[in-house]
Amino acid sequence: MDQLQIAKDHFAKLIEDQLVRIEKMKETKEFLNYDDLDKIVIGVVGGDGIGPFITAQAQRVLEYLLQEEVKSGKVEFRTIDGLTIENRAAQNKAIPDDVLEELKKCHIILKGPTTTPRAGDPWPNIESANVAMRKELDLFANVRPVKVPEQGIDWIFYRENTEGAYALGSQGIHVNDDLAIDFTVTTQEGSYRIIKAAFDYAHKSGKNKVTVVTKANVVKATDGKFLDVAKEVAKEYPGVEWDDWYIDIMTAKLIDEKRRKDFKVMVLPNLYGDILTDEAAEFQGGVGTAGSANIGKRYAMFEAIHGSAPRMVEEGRGNYADPSSIIRAGVMLLEHMGKNEKAAALARALDICGNEEKRLIVTGRTNGASSDAYADYIMETLEKL
Repeated sequence: MDQLQIAKDHFAKLIEDQLVRIEKMKETKEFLNYDDLDKIVIGVVGGDGIGPFITAQAQRVLEYLLQEEVKSGKVEFRTIDGLTIENRAAQNKAIPDDVLEELKKCHIILKGPTTTPRAGDPWPNIESANVAMRKELDLFANVRPVKVPEQGIDWIFYRENTEGAYALGSQGIHVNDDLAIDFTVTTQEGSYRIIKAAFDYAHKSGKNKVTVVTKANVVKATDGKFLDVAKEVAKEYPGVEWDDWYIDIMTAKLIDEKRRKDFKVMVLPNLYGDILTDEAAEFQGGVGTAGSANIGKRYAMFEAIHGSAPRMVEEGRGNYADPSSIIRAGVMLLEHMGKNEKAAALARALDICGNEEKRLIVTGRTNGASSDAYADYIMETLEKL
């Protein structure tokens, strides 16, 4: 079989798989109602690198806040091991089967960073664990808030999580030595549900403004479909103002002091969402300070948005990693559970510890606070609120 036919067959298989995925998306109609559950199971996945260090501290803080619910049996924390790069590489899977089985027994997942192999790494070319988890649990909405009141910034990003350039990121093909092709995918169902989630949040929160970010003037088929779906969803929300921007100028307007205050809720395809949210996080202190929610109809996963920083562990500095990002993800986890007062208290404690009092400062080195000392500081602050 010649190289061109191999490439054609590969592409045909990708299309078939996506058509099957679309039908699966249509099967689940309603979101899980936690009020209907006797017990909410929170799975804690340390990941690798600094992940286990910071995730352990976030778990301590959440257990402190939810101690009554744990004692009464309404909430259970369950540790899930095996999502390390070593185990994933040994099994040559983004998520080993036994780990995935345990994840599916939970309702909510608190996840530490995981290493994604890149060219030159001593690992096989396995898919990102994050990408795989989003696909396997159908966590279609990546929700990231960024808030800096003194600069008039109050943004929330709805990044599509299961499609775009990342969905097939490990399934590109080298046709021959001269040609490599990657694929991006946009579906009607996938676009509709993330855009509707953004408009619904804008309506219910009172923000009443949605900005749709694409490159539809150039990427006409996939980005064009995303924008077309947004136009249709907007008709369902006549009270919500909306506009659309192209990703290149949008990155510039986020640093425009006059214009950036106008943005409220932003909804984006996968790759653009990844880029823009990392840029946005810099306004509140960098990616190490930002949390992230990954929401589906059946499962929800909360994580830090930074990487696993293996060098810190190699140098013996793992316990000096900043746990703020994953603890901020814990704020979103509490909100998702409907524990709004506890979420607000934790958000306030993080602001006091990180921006106001600053009695302890995490530097990532031994000249700063350790992650467990910083978690203690947060809990001591919570006690005073």
